[in-house]
Amino acid sequence: MISTRNDPNGRVPGAPARYMRLAIDAARKGFRRGRGGPFGACIVKGGRVLAVAHNRVLEARQATRHAEICAIEEASRRLKTHELAGCDLYSTTEPCVMCFAAINWARIGRIFFGTSIADAKKLGFNEMTISNGALKRLGKSPIRIRPGVLRGECRSLFEEWRRFPGRETY
Repeated sequence: MISTRNDPNGRVPGAPARYMRLAIDAARKGFRRGRGGPFGACIVKGGRVLAVAHNRVLEARQATRHAEICAIEEASRRLKTHELAGCDLYSTTEPCVMCFAAINWARIGRIFFGTSIADAKKLGFNEMTISNGALKRLGKSPIRIRPGVLRGECRSLFEEWRRFPGRETY
């Protein structure tokens, strides 16, 4: 059972923390290699990690290569289906509108995220400030949303990226 209680820094026990740390590590590796911004994602089904990805916008020179999209593609390849029902997605930052739509269309059941869209916007990312909660309500999506998972660690990732030489935003 996943705890529904977070402390103010977003620390959570067990599996959510472990999977979020995989996303954080992927994000760090990606931006250190100049592949994209400080964003990572992990998709899990029944305790099995299907995909771990980072942002590849700069590497691919393609605006849609967000970590969540890359993770959905990998999980779909591994499962040989576009439907990812029963899967959970862990993202270092609240998914953008495009990624939320893809998560919904893939039928992923739960989203766990660290920092908010507003946090990314403050760093200069071209975010539309529409929360996942608002998208869920407007689209009547069944996705369950868990914000603030390891928020402190995800915010630290942003700070590390800001200090990284040669960083680029998109």
